[in-house]
Amino acid sequence: MVRPFVFQVAGYQNSGKTTLAEELIRRLKEAGVDVASIKHHGHGGKPDIPSEKDSSRHIDAGASAALVEGNGRLILHSEKNAWPLEDQIRILSTFDPEAILIEGHKYASYPKIVLIRNREDEKGLLGLENIIAAAYWDTEPQTDAGFPFFSIKDNRTPENLTKLILEQMECQAPQN
Repeated sequence: MVRPFVFQVAGYQNSGKTTLAEELIRRLKEAGVDVASIKHHGHGGKPDIPSEKDSSRHIDAGASAALVEGNGRLILHSEKNAWPLEDQIRILSTFDPEAILIEGHKYASYPKIVLIRNREDEKGLLGLENIIAAAYWDTEPQTDAGFPFFSIKDNRTPENLTKLILEQMECQAPQN
């Protein structure tokens, strides 16, 4: 089995990660790529789940996992002390996507696009591992980091980043 191409959109809170992730998912889907995603809930505590739904009631009763399916939509609700990123990737891999986009988890070692709001972000983020590109808000970073920089305000940036991801996927594809 060929492992899906796993990549990240990383940056500090309110840097535009979710907006960029949505746009990349849309564009990759338009290019024919089956994409799954992982969103890191970095706001503390557990993500909100409607408590009146049956799956939540099953979890509250002690089930370690509950699935809800309807009209082609499958929702998995599971609780344990922690879910390491590798476990989350393994679960999503069972759905056989071609790519998995991780929003957040900036210290993981997967290829990543980093979002930089200002010089302070630049100092904290450009030292991360495996950066394939950076998108900046204010002024272009003053470094020759060995990867491309794009202005987040440029309408062509999502297209350019999508092309870069497709190139990375192609490089990872097994050669016949």
